[in-house]
Amino acid sequence: MFNRILFPTDGSEGADAAFGHVLDVAADTGATVHILNVADTTHDSVTRIGGDVIDVLERQGETFVEAAAERAADRGVETETAVEQGGVAETIIAYATDRDADLIAMPTRGRTGLDRLLLGSTTERVVRRSPVPVLSIGPDDVPADYPYRNILAPTDGSDRAGAAFDRALEIARHDGATVHALAVVDVGIIGADGYAGVDALISGAEQTVADAAATAEAAGVEAVEAVEVGAAAAHGIHSYVADHDVDLVVMGTRGRTGVERYLLGSVAEHTVRTAPVPVLTVPDAGDEA
Repeated sequence: MFNRILFPTDGSEGADAAFGHVLDVAADTGATVHILNVADTTHDSVTRIGGDVIDVLERQGETFVEAAAERAADRGVETETAVEQGGVAETIIAYATDRDADLIAMPTRGRTGLDRLLLGSTTERVVRRSPVPVLSIGPDDVPADYPYRNILAPTDGSDRAGAAFDRALEIARHDGATVHALAVVDVGIIGADGYAGVDALISGAEQTVADAAATAEAAGVEAVEAVEVGAAAAHGIHSYVADHDVDLVVMGTRGRTGVERYLLGSVAEHTVRTAPVPVLTVPDAGDEA
């Protein structure tokens, strides 16, 4: 399922908590975890100690990745470590590309302040630009259930949502999980009663999830069909997670455009920020960093 997982860390409590979930995944799948710290070159970190000129951020980074590697070794997980200089999001994406990672797993929160940054905004930039799937793990997601038992796969019937659904099925087959195919009919601020075409939208959404469920069943995966009608797609996803014991959301980073239905990047980013469970965002095969 996963062979090479990239885990960026800033040594924060949020990163340490997320790393526990990453180790669960790696230990189960036999993946190698690449532990990366980015010494952000937007901050001056060079200083002199005695007669030596050193980079304080690089030295801190070495401490962070070594500590994580020791923790992984205790779980029997193979690791590679690196400290790189550069902009945080850009360096993470470049490293993942160069090492042929098939997953980036990262926290949505990290250190705050002027000296170090691995915050939600960084995660969102990685989600937006990464050519490989990104598993975002929030501070309230840990301990997250693993193996996953209920996987939510929002879909709007687009090819990109289909690619994410296929990834959800792959994980579900491995874990023996149920996939919940969800279509959200977004009626905006006017509400369902004020939208003349809402019945047609609901009918189309029902067909979309029925098609997805048929695909799941053909793959030997148990599926649940669901349609939510509400003012915002992201809100519908969040509500479904809360009401159905979902422990992983798998979704595309793009989808249909227009007024009628959508699963756009903004929805994915909002879900990453607010979901109480890990979110796996899957880019389209044609996306570039």
